Amino acid sequence: MSPSKKKLLKHLTTEVYCRIGVSPLHGVGVFALRAIPRGLNPLPSWLDNAGVQFTHQELQLLPRGVKTQIKTFCYYDDDGFVIPSIGMNSFDMSIYLNHSKTPNVKMKKSGKFETLRAIRSGEELTMDYDHSFGDTHVF
Repeated sequence: MSPSKKKLLKHLTTEVYCRIGVSPLHGVGVFALRAIPRGLNPLPSWLDNAGVQFTHQELQLLPRGVKTQIKTFCYYDDDGFVIPSIGMNSFDMSIYLNHSKTPNVKMKKSGKFETLRAIRSGEELTMDYDHSFGDTHVF
């Protein structure tokens, strides 16, 4: 077996924990494919997905549909937007983590995620946006 094939097989065996699915909380969510232990990053990625900051003015001339996509899937506030460095045509499962005041996942300062407790297979992964982003959500 080639080294790249071995590396991918190891990833599939030891690092794939989640899937996307229909959420009872809000549209689309992230769900455990299998039990996930406490203290683990359930969404490790090989991609460098650091955010790139843009002001509102810098994105002013984008097509309307693209701006809508960014507002739907990217963090933004009065100062501007944070857009994934991998662009908007690549997939980052973490953008589908829904908000909960009783989360089972948190985002660390490093931008990586960590489970706050053991998560059962089939359970939806959620994070507290207020804690992670300083937002205020009423649901």
